[in-house]
Amino acid sequence: MTVVGPFGLSVRDQALEADVQAGMTAVEAGLLEATKSEVSFITDAAQHLVKAGGKRFRPLLVMLAAQFGDPDAPGIVPSGVVVELTHLATLYHDDVMDEAEVRRGVPSANARWDNSVAVLTGDFLFARASHILADLGPEAVRVQAEAFERLVTGQIMETAGPRDGRDPVDHYLDVIGGKTGSLIAVAGRFGAMMSGADERVVDILTQYGERLGIAFQLADDVLDIASDSHESGKTPGTDLREGIPTLPVLLLRDRARREARPEDLALVALLDSDLTDDARHAEALAAMRAHPALEQARRETVRYAEEARAALTPLRECSAKGALVELCDAVVHRAG
Repeated sequence: MTVVGPFGLSVRDQALEADVQAGMTAVEAGLLEATKSEVSFITDAAQHLVKAGGKRFRPLLVMLAAQFGDPDAPGIVPSGVVVELTHLATLYHDDVMDEAEVRRGVPSANARWDNSVAVLTGDFLFARASHILADLGPEAVRVQAEAFERLVTGQIMETAGPRDGRDPVDHYLDVIGGKTGSLIAVAGRFGAMMSGADERVVDILTQYGERLGIAFQLADDVLDIASDSHESGKTPGTDLREGIPTLPVLLLRDRARREARPEDLALVALLDSDLTDDARHAEALAAMRAHPALEQARRETVRYAEEARAALTPLRECSAKGALVELCDAVVHRAG
């Protein structure tokens, strides 16, 4: 048994391991090539987050989905590069919107340079992804365009907030379906589609990616509150401190609105106060860890991971299917 990809995913089949590792290595080389420019400053900025590392979750899903057709088909590695470039581009833009100072353990592009450089570098990565897509055919361009529209729509919905009368939790699930689920769904779709798998398999792996992507984000929401820095790789309660709405907080607010329990209302008031104060932040984090909303968020994470697992049922039994199931287990494990 060896380990590849995010979360320590174990692959027990040597041939599958070899295929996945070779594909991931080729994607890494492709990312470096795609982020080169004749202008050295652009190369430095574009490769800033590539060289910082990352889980490469989306290319991994491309490689595993490709096992249901011809895993050596020529479009697989380029499509893995496309989904990761698109993801990286969104990180540059997100860091500007969130005024983030650190990304993947290094200064964010906006902190190292400025907001304009970060935004334009994200645009440069989108352009390079589009250039690669053009060689993959009109269907690939259409799939990517639709996913990108969903991604941007999710970001706009998050910025605008729920409309009057809309359940904030339902709104949030729609947001992360667009912001996170859409591109992970494309990873599954591209891997199957580029390998020549039949349309039924392509649809299954697309549905799987969508649900797994939502579970992945919900697990991050839980980790922000429940984990220590060793587990999550970031300071616990970062989203809480910055006032970013995550599922546990939204579930707390919903419960406070419906039941008006004094302890819930007091916790909501604490969350709405200045959490840049370390003592107040520690109090809020401890209270959220003890609140039933956190366990409710865990259950939602498990539900989406189980939906992803169930989507795989019609696929033939093979090592790649086992690895995809294990990804569901790994996401649930992250959420505790």
